[in-house]
Formats: sequence, structure tokens, C-alpha cells
Amino acid sequence: MSIPLIQKCSASLDTWIARTFWAFLLVWVAVTFDQHGISNDEYVQHTYGQLLLDWYRTGFKDDDAFHYRNLYLYGGLFDLVAAWWQPHTLLWVWDLRHLLSALFGLLGFYGVAKYASLLGGDRLVWLAMLALFLTVSWSGAMFTHTKDIPFAACMLWALYATVWVVRDMEQVRTKYIVLLGLAVGGALGLRVGGAFAVIYLLLLVLWRIARDYQTQGSPVWIRLWRMTLVLLPAGIMAFVFMAVCWPWSVIEADNLLEAAQSFSHFDFSMQTIAHGVVYNISEVPRTYLFDYLLVKLPELMLLGLLILPIVWVYSAQLGRGQDATFRAAIASLFMGIVFPLLFVIEDRPALYNGVRHFTFLLPLLVLLGSWSVLCMWHTLRQWSALSARWFAPLWAGLALGLASVNLVDIVQLYPYDYVRVNRLAGDPQSAQYRWEGDYWSSALRDVSTQLMDYPLPRRDTPYLVGACVDTPQIEPYLDSRFQITRKWEEADFYLSTTHMHCHEVMKGRMIGQVRRQGMLLAVLKDRRGLTGADRFGTPAKN
Repeated sequence: MSIPLIQKCSASLDTWIARTFWAFLLVWVAVTFDQHGISNDEYVQHTYGQLLLDWYRTGFKDDDAFHYRNLYLYGGLFDLVAAWWQPHTLLWVWDLRHLLSALFGLLGFYGVAKYASLLGGDRLVWLAMLALFLTVSWSGAMFTHTKDIPFAACMLWALYATVWVVRDMEQVRTKYIVLLGLAVGGALGLRVGGAFAVIYLLLLVLWRIARDYQTQGSPVWIRLWRMTLVLLPAGIMAFVFMAVCWPWSVIEADNLLEAAQSFSHFDFSMQTIAHGVVYNISEVPRTYLFDYLLVKLPELMLLGLLILPIVWVYSAQLGRGQDATFRAAIASLFMGIVFPLLFVIEDRPALYNGVRHFTFLLPLLVLLGSWSVLCMWHTLRQWSALSARWFAPLWAGLALGLASVNLVDIVQLYPYDYVRVNRLAGDPQSAQYRWEGDYWSSALRDVSTQLMDYPLPRRDTPYLVGACVDTPQIEPYLDSRFQITRKWEEADFYLSTTHMHCHEVMKGRMIGQVRRQGMLLAVLKDRRGLTGADRFGTPAKN
């Protein structure tokens, strides 16, 4: 009787931990959503959402949204919701957007929890959620990456629904068909990369049919026809949802293809950096995404992925993997990870901002890494009495230690924790200039506040402020005493993040700064005393 009692107590403890972590996440979002800076694209994104809303309000007559910069190549799901919500709340528009983005981030946490329950139960649920929190490219980015986090959440739920489709095939329940349609439609309603979810689904259904044919002799063509009928409602739902969120995509027959081609070979004058080497975004090496995943994933998850081959062998020996749900879940997980990575190697799309455009990979890698860590612990416990007594606790201690280091970094870097790179990249001060850091210029909110608090004599004309950032990112934080200028040589003050050495372009006396873990993230310079050549800029080191 003792063993079932221990298992029951353990299950209850894991459930309690998971619920406690959920409470922490909800409080964390509620308390911190209004403490983040405006990101580079937010002004144009919100404008795009307002223009899409105008298109609907005018009975499809005002089509300015389809000619606004290149935003028509993106779906407007997030921006439509934000634009609609804005008049109905007292929140500042940028705080509103950050809260909405955080809610999508929480939806990602929930998706990870549901997916983890298919792979390993309650213990894996809280471990995977903790690992996703330790992944700063998710938890640190979920307030401000308003294109990437919502897209990643939709892709995760599309893959979760795919698990049930692949497991049950012709008998799949209606709720999963509905979930699949909404998730795929939402992903496509954000960017054309949602087509990946469709490819995953088709390949996995074909895999299941081929597998059943080999083991049971099931008729291939009949099953293909039946699955076409089963999935047709999901396809219709996805198309309609995409069309509502991204009307440009269906106005002409070849618009989707145009969007796909544009993003596959997207290029403009912009640079990125990896291993301290600066590249044009269209000339990054094939290993660019892999390099960034290597330095951005938590150390604990890298350990889990490293031991995956060992875990896989022992998992098979222990009989895991025989369950149909597990097989469908792990196959979908591998498909969702491997296919995009092969695409990057083969197609070589323009890449920048580290893993930002492939944020949708992070929950999947976290799930796989967490499962591997937990499986190793179970394996050590079952290996031998000596292993259960010594090696399993040591493994748990190692995992806890790595997680603790990561957590301390997050606390010290807050609210700029998305800039963190792991210890493989070296110490923070040197890694700062070898990898993309504060590419969203979030730290400028802090130095803008420092400028507002700086004692200045009153004068009739406003002080001119130069900033190495898009004007809408700092203008909302400054009052009428200040005016943004693009003629930096005329500026009285200069604000800049240290990203790509932009803070070194203009001279001035340092009167404000933002530092975290010894890293200089942003500067505020007083240029009023400069004369002659000192007022002009010099090229950045890049």
C-alpha cells in the first residue's frame, strides 16, 4: 500500500506546484505589464491595425491598410484586436498592447502545459512551464514582441491539435478540429509562416497512414480521402479566420504566394551580429539560427537536448513510446522542430534579431529538453539502488542549480531580461557586443525618464533630443520641454542603446545610463557644451 500512497502524494505535490506556478504567472503579468518600453515596430503595427479596422467600419471602402508600407504582407490578428480594444479601456495604448501580448504569452504557457501532459504527466507540466519562464526569449519578450509571441502561441496550439488528429485520425473529436482551424487560421492571420502548421499536419497524417499500412495493411487511398473529409471543416475555418484577420491575403488569388516569396527572400539595409561578426541580414551564415539557439536557450534545456540520444535509448528499453498518444505527441514535436530548421538551412532566409523570427520553436525545444531532463531522472532512479540513492539526487541538484543561475540572471536583468545570453556566450560584458542585445531598444524608456528628471533651466524653445531609435519609441515619455530631431548634430541631448555601438556615434557628457550585470544597455548624453567638429557624428564600429 505504501507505493500507491507515495505515488498519490507525489502526484498531488506536482499538481500543487503547477497551480502555484500558474498563480505566480498571473500575478507577474498583472504587476509588470506596464513596465516595458515601446518596441521598434509597435507604432506602425498599431497604425496598421487601426487602418484594418477602418476598412471594416467603412464597409470595405477605405483600403489604406493595403498600401501602408509593407504591413499588408502581415496578418493583422493582434493589431486588429488591440485597435478594437483601445477605445474600450482606460489603459494607455502601449500598455494595452503589452498586456495583450502577455496574454498570448500566457496562452503559450498553457499550451506547453497541455502538451507536456501528453508526454509525461504533472511533473513534466510544471518543469516545462518553469523552463519556458527561464527561456528569456519567451518570458522576457512576451510583453513587447507583439508579432512573434502571438504567432508562436498559435503555432503551438496548432501542433497540439495536430497530435490529436494524428492519434485518432478518422475518429478525431470535433473540438480538436475546431481548435486546429482556429489555431492555423490565427497563425496565418499573423504571418504567412503559419503555412508551416499546414505542412506539419499533412506530413504527419501521411506518416500515420504509411505506418498503419505497414503494420495493419490499411488502404492508403481510402484513408486519404476520409482524412480529407475529416479535415475539410478545419481548413474552411482556418481560411475564413485568416481572411478576417488578413483580408489582403484573399483579395487576389496570388497574394499569399507573393507574401511567401517576400518573406522567404526578405532583404533591406540592416545588419546583425553573431560571434562578434557583423553581417548584412541577407548574408548571415547557415548556422545563424543554430548559433543563437545555442546561446539563448537556458543551460538546463541545452543539457536536456544534449543527453536526448541517451534518454531516447533508455526510454525505448523501459517501454515508453508504446502509447499512441505519446507517439503522436513526440512525432509532432520532432516535426515542429526539425522541419523549420531544415528550411533555414536550405532556403537561407534573411535573419536578424537572433531567434525572434523563430520564436515559435522555443516552446517545442523547451518541451523536448524538459522531457529529456525528467526522463534521465526517472532512468537514474530505476537503474539501480545505488543510482537511485546517489545519481538521481545529484542529477536533480544539477538541474536545480542550472535553473537557479538562470533565475538570478532574470532578476538582475529585469525588465530587460530578454537580452540574456547563457554562459556558453561568455561573461555578460563581453557577450554584449558579440550578440544582438537590446535590439528592441527597451532600455530607452529608462533613460527617457532620467532626462525628464534632469534639472534644466526653463527656456522658450524646446530642448532638441537626438535618439538612435524610432521617434515614437521615446516621444510618448517626453513632455513639451523636449523635441525629437533627426539632425543629431543639432541635438542638445542624445539617447541611445548600446546595440550595434550606436551610443558611440555622437559625443557628449554622460549624465544618465542603464546598467545590468555590468552591461551598459543605454546612455543619455548632454551635448550642450560641444562646439565645432565635436557636434558631428562618427561612424559606429560596425
